[in-house]
Amino acid sequence: MRDGCRVSSDEWREAKKNMKRKVTFLALCAMLFALCFSAEAQQSKKVTRIGFLSGTDAVTDSARAQAIRLALRELGYIEGQNIITEYRYAEGKPDRLPELVTELARLKVEIIVAGGAAPIRAAKNATTTIPIVMLGRGIDPVEAGHVESLARPGGNVTGITLLATELGGKRLELLKEAVPKLARVAVLYDPANPGPVLEVKDDLPAAARALRLTIRPWQVRGTDDFEKIFAALNKQRPDGLYVLGGNRVNANQRRIIGFALKNRLPSMHGRSDFVDAGGLMSYAADEADSYRRVAYYVDKILKGAKPGDLPVEQPTKFELVINLKTAKQIGLTIPPEVLYRADRVIR
Repeated sequence: MRDGCRVSSDEWREAKKNMKRKVTFLALCAMLFALCFSAEAQQSKKVTRIGFLSGTDAVTDSARAQAIRLALRELGYIEGQNIITEYRYAEGKPDRLPELVTELARLKVEIIVAGGAAPIRAAKNATTTIPIVMLGRGIDPVEAGHVESLARPGGNVTGITLLATELGGKRLELLKEAVPKLARVAVLYDPANPGPVLEVKDDLPAAARALRLTIRPWQVRGTDDFEKIFAALNKQRPDGLYVLGGNRVNANQRRIIGFALKNRLPSMHGRSDFVDAGGLMSYAADEADSYRRVAYYVDKILKGAKPGDLPVEQPTKFELVINLKTAKQIGLTIPPEVLYRADRVIR
């Protein structure tokens, strides 16, 4: 081999070092590129913003909000990561709802979840473009004009209807079985909500006649009405209290339950959260199951489905909830045959 082509050991070692430096440099560049790409991908990842519209307050609606949030998480929507929920509460003041819907629209939410007749109506009146997923308690969404039909809603509204108005007779019957001496029942309701109005007008009178009960409806038109109604009930001394829903009623849950406990009044409710808070009993659709179904509609719509093509669902599960702590507190013994039929008992 000629001397000009001969490579010394020192030169070979230097060439090797240079090659290692180049490989290390290229590897570092590749790693930095991957990190930058990953950061850019995370930044560009879409965050969905949805609205939650309620006629009550955050405390009263906490169970519903939490159930929907957990159901969305199971479908891959994690609060604060790829979805943000804007909560708006009217706190028992229906006249605030249009303003709250306007706020949600200004935030460019992609869906509005509306719970209750008044919030659904306010959302529908405010927008024909933003999809609305309703959780309608005590209303016929077709009769109320929210949808064209249950099978083909049309428009921008779909969701769940809880059919509360059809359960009035069953609730009275259960209250009578739990309190055999029951004769006179005071019915508390918010006339601003169509569901309770229909129940008081059509469902309860027929059931009361069949059970030989006398019912006396009391309308809650404002917060100040509670003290007047409670004062009147203290004089009349009914045997039981039947509490229907409505924004003003729901927003004053603790107040109502406190009155019933203080006066040892057995109470029947159209919502199980009233029983969790100290009411005696409730019979209603399994709302936890319905709350989870709201997430199904949100997922479908975010993936491209049109609300008008998604059928409105009716509940298939109903539950009787009894609070034995409350029964003991008001001096009532629940008959074993009634207790046996309970789906959930609070002890």
